[in-house]
Amino acid sequence: MKIAAFHTLDAVLRGGSFAAAALEMNLTPSAVSMQMKQLERYLGQTLFDRSGLQVRPTPAAREVAASMQEGLQRLAVLRRQVSVSVEGTVRLGIIESMQPVLGPGTMKILQQRYPRLDLRPLRGRSAGLTEMVKAGSLDAAVVAQPEKGGGAGLRWHPLERRELLLVAPPQSPEPSVGALFRQYDWIRYDRGTVTGAMAVRYVNAHVRERRPSIELDNVPAIVAMVSAGLGISIVQLSDPGITIAYPVRLLRLGRGAPALQMSLVMRKADADDRRLLALQAAMAETLASPMRRRAVVGLS
Repeated sequence: MKIAAFHTLDAVLRGGSFAAAALEMNLTPSAVSMQMKQLERYLGQTLFDRSGLQVRPTPAAREVAASMQEGLQRLAVLRRQVSVSVEGTVRLGIIESMQPVLGPGTMKILQQRYPRLDLRPLRGRSAGLTEMVKAGSLDAAVVAQPEKGGGAGLRWHPLERRELLLVAPPQSPEPSVGALFRQYDWIRYDRGTVTGAMAVRYVNAHVRERRPSIELDNVPAIVAMVSAGLGISIVQLSDPGITIAYPVRLLRLGRGAPALQMSLVMRKADADDRRLLALQAAMAETLASPMRRRAVVGLS
């Protein structure tokens, strides 16, 4: 049994389907299906319920993935450790919402292990940072991955998938998304961003009646306004700590909820660059840390 099958299993669970895993792992859906069947034979148990129209993971599949996660991450770190020095400069673009999530932990790991590696972060928007990676003015960037395409010559490494949430005033009694949109103004997140465009499509498809809207380009400002009772919004919260400063009510959007894929993007030609491999490993370790896993927000 190849270790790659366990990576594919993790991709299936995160992506929700064989097709999504195939896209992430650069495989065909049939190859993903074959790997999962081989894994089932190896483990001697059923990992997927194939009785319906859609293949669904069993509890055993999630248990296997969880038990293998730490080991796979450690193996990845060990495999990327090289005897030669990792040094030089990495120009890293990173969107604002991911800076508190990845910045401190990643920089601490790199400073401890690779003191001669100079990480130079640059803040920006996903589209602009991706174009800078394409043009070679950035070595890599942490951005919201486009739902389609993504640019020829680029390689995407998934970091974290975040479901968009509806944020409402803390004492709002309305029981549903529709009722909240009828009661409160809609504070939209910038429609020029991946998140903003996803939110607009969701509202247009699922909300029949809604009050007037305003548009802002800063999530903390939006959450602060919602906390003050000035409206509702649909955003992604990479940093749950913001809800401590500005208490809000958080609701899942349920079936059809849009989800944002945060990824590290680099040029395919640089995929084996030791500096970027060290960066990618440090980010994976940061996201897998116990402190990060405990950062859970309460949802209605």
